[in-house]
Amino acid sequence: MTRRLSLATASPSATMELGRKIGELLGQGSIVALIGELGCGKTCFAKGLCTGLGISRKQVTSPTFTLVNEYAGRLPVLHMDLYRIESVRGALEAGILDYLTRAEPGVAIIEWADRVTPLLPDSYLEVGFTITSVRRRQVTLASVGAGYSRLLDEVSAP
Repeated sequence: MTRRLSLATASPSATMELGRKIGELLGQGSIVALIGELGCGKTCFAKGLCTGLGISRKQVTSPTFTLVNEYAGRLPVLHMDLYRIESVRGALEAGILDYLTRAEPGVAIIEWADRVTPLLPDSYLEVGFTITSVRRRQVTLASVGAGYSRLLDEVSAP
């Protein structure tokens, strides 16, 4: 069963702040799948997640060309950007499954995760971004599987 929570952010800093709040709630083995078009705020949100995990946002860069960046924080973070991956086969050849396995003691953040949905575990947090104006975003959080419903409760609490 997939549970959803939809929130609006009014600026890149608000998107980053939402990411920070969620990052503070993530535990060991968390998988965060970011989905949305180019320029919708995935990397901005990832910077917020990392900040919530105790990593300086200045350290966090988009791994579009390196495929994976690793950060040391409260938990180790593997930040993947699959923009250049065109298929599940390409992801397998790039070792994405190995990275997902290695991420277990920490957190995996996957930009363009919809390109590798069959490789994702049974339980993960999906974060979808829709551009509603130049600065505003609709952010939809989905608890895929059973593992993230409590996180959605905490995010929606006042």
